[in-house]
Amino acid sequence: MSPPPPQPPTPDPGQEEPLAPSAPIRVLVVDDHALFRRGLVSVLDVELDIDVVSEAGDGEEAVHLAAQHHPDVILMDVRMPQVGGIDACSRIREALPRVKFIMLTMSDEEVDLFDALKAGATGYLLKEIGVTDIAGAVRAIAAGRSFVNPVMATKLIGEFAELAKQESTPRSTPPLPQLTPRETEVLKLLARSLNNREIGTRLFITENTVKNHVRNILEKLQVHSRTEAAIYAVRAEYVQN
Repeated sequence: MSPPPPQPPTPDPGQEEPLAPSAPIRVLVVDDHALFRRGLVSVLDVELDIDVVSEAGDGEEAVHLAAQHHPDVILMDVRMPQVGGIDACSRIREALPRVKFIMLTMSDEEVDLFDALKAGATGYLLKEIGVTDIAGAVRAIAAGRSFVNPVMATKLIGEFAELAKQESTPRSTPPLPQLTPRETEVLKLLARSLNNREIGTRLFITENTVKNHVRNILEKLQVHSRTEAAIYAVRAEYVQN
């Protein structure tokens, strides 16, 4: 008579069953510079809990691929030809409100940061970030946290502190400086949150010329940032809100 087959061990009632492994974070990488984009993909591909579902070279392609793959997180370049990252972010969020965005940029201008936050991004990183930090940023954003480059976080805190200070001070209409007609046009577009490239396109001037006008405007208004200039203009009724 053969011995009975071995029975599986009886589970200990006080022992919890192991949790099933969670699904990897689905990521879409969007950048018009192919070499930088491939570098991001290579860095993320080695992470077991991250799955790069696709990559795009411009904002329009990102909109279509997001609808196709339904990523959890999108790494999105801010400045791209045709459709920029901020516009693409807004369009994708309308169709896929659960998608989270990390904006990537070479720019440390406050206006780009604020435009990205208004578009719904919860992460904002300068491209100088170390490759080892990219995966951590993706995990933080996927978990529902915010992730902002320390340099930009300092600027953001400074802007909010300045706004709070201005709100606590009785408002008065400041004397209007003597701006040239062109500076007036630039200021009006600046107050509508257009970046230098977009202003140049509207006015048919180069981006460097726009930068010079913005520098002159800040000096004449005696303010330190584009955001302060826009607030100044609206409060002075120089630009209608």
